[in-house]
Amino acid sequence: MSDAPAPTTATGGAAPPRSNAVVAVLAFSGIVVSLMQTLVIPIVPELPRLLAAPASDAAWAVTATLLAAAVATPVMGRLGDMYGKRRMLLASIGLLVVGSVVAALSDTLTPMIVGRALQGLAAGVIPLGISIMRDELPAERLGSATALMSASLGVGGALGLPAAALIADHFDWHVLFWTSAVLGVVAGALVVALVPESKVRGGGRFDVVGGAGLAVGLVCLLLGISKGGDWGWTSTTTLGLFAAAVLVLLAWGRWELRVAEPLVDLRSTARRQVLVTNFASIAVGFAMFAMSLVIPQLLQLPSETGYGLGQSMLSAGLVMAPSGLVMMAIAPVSAAVSRAKGPRTTLMIGALIVAAGYGLNIALMSEVWHFVLVSCVIGAGIGFAYGSMPALIMGAVPASETAAANSFNTLMRSIGTSVASAVAGVILAQLTTTLGPVTFPSQDGFRTVLAVGAGAALLAFAVAAFIPRRGGVAVGEETLRASSAEPDGADGVDGVDGAGVKEPVRKG
Repeated sequence: MSDAPAPTTATGGAAPPRSNAVVAVLAFSGIVVSLMQTLVIPIVPELPRLLAAPASDAAWAVTATLLAAAVATPVMGRLGDMYGKRRMLLASIGLLVVGSVVAALSDTLTPMIVGRALQGLAAGVIPLGISIMRDELPAERLGSATALMSASLGVGGALGLPAAALIADHFDWHVLFWTSAVLGVVAGALVVALVPESKVRGGGRFDVVGGAGLAVGLVCLLLGISKGGDWGWTSTTTLGLFAAAVLVLLAWGRWELRVAEPLVDLRSTARRQVLVTNFASIAVGFAMFAMSLVIPQLLQLPSETGYGLGQSMLSAGLVMAPSGLVMMAIAPVSAAVSRAKGPRTTLMIGALIVAAGYGLNIALMSEVWHFVLVSCVIGAGIGFAYGSMPALIMGAVPASETAAANSFNTLMRSIGTSVASAVAGVILAQLTTTLGPVTFPSQDGFRTVLAVGAGAALLAFAVAAFIPRRGGVAVGEETLRASSAEPDGADGVDGVDGAGVKEPVRKG
């Protein structure tokens, strides 16, 4: 395959036209997709009645999205590297729109699960957007843009809860999904109009066996984690799923190391900077989700418990909303710290801020403003941490593997959030208090979850300390200087040094 002229990219050249519009459209698309995390939260207690289904079955409306997102994220990333990131971005948004329409038209469980699964398949939008930014933006814009795109995962979740609660309180529940469909159409139209297709392609053949193996392994793992509390952690079903996940993922890893064109390049993933960043991402994902589990519950529990504040779902959402705005505001600050001190330092700072936020929450949980303050502190830490991860990943992989590598990193965060949900569920189920005929999680239970969240953030800090210092600033002009200072393959990957990425082969 012959080389085509290099497009204007983050590796040099004049800024492409409408770069501000590209950043805005991609960030908006990421926020729209991340809304799927909180879209159904206001109606979860009502789903059994709305869908005429048992509560255990109705819970699949949430689980299906989780499983589909886990499978789609790495697959869409690899397809984006092969066939075009913008093309796969539009395909993901299209799946979101179709899934939203299916859910909006549903009145029974099966079409709702199908619709929610299709919505989950859109989860690759954020890593694909980060990869497009790397290909299209000038170096001086890349750090802040990717930080904003990465933070959109938390921004959408924080802003989506009050919006979804407002719609659920005042309109028929189907309007939630019609709104999602309209936002998806708007995002898709903006991408078509303003986002160019990158000419940076990896080519090759899609690893069907690797895709199927990863899908089966992830479904077994995440299904066991998400449903283990309902089925029993020592039940035959749960243990069988975990055993199957271990066996399938081991076989998948063996296959990926032997196949010529793997779905996930495990050799690149095993490079120290990528590997350690992914481990830190699991801990950060855990820490982030603990906030989303604890704060809304404490706000909504009856005041008669002595620690609940008796707020509505809408009020709880409004308390959480400022954290999303803080994440957005922190994105350029995160990029500036990464340029000055390196993304490793930015990640460590973010982890410490998150841990401090949880420590603050353990002491302050008696007034609404306490939770506003805590959510903003934790949101600032998440903004720092999430903003640094794309820089660390992109500083260690070739441009032709950017989407796949970012997608795998996003998957690691998702695994962290899934584990957080399971761990918090076990803790809150064991530490309870009774008010009349109703049993609630106790205040000690919530404090224990907060302490575990703080511990996860401190673990992320400790893990991040092992990221190579010479990973430095992975994006921007510093990367270019670093990557020209060492020979190709200095750290074990052809054309990639320990600090940055060599100019990739551009394929038409």
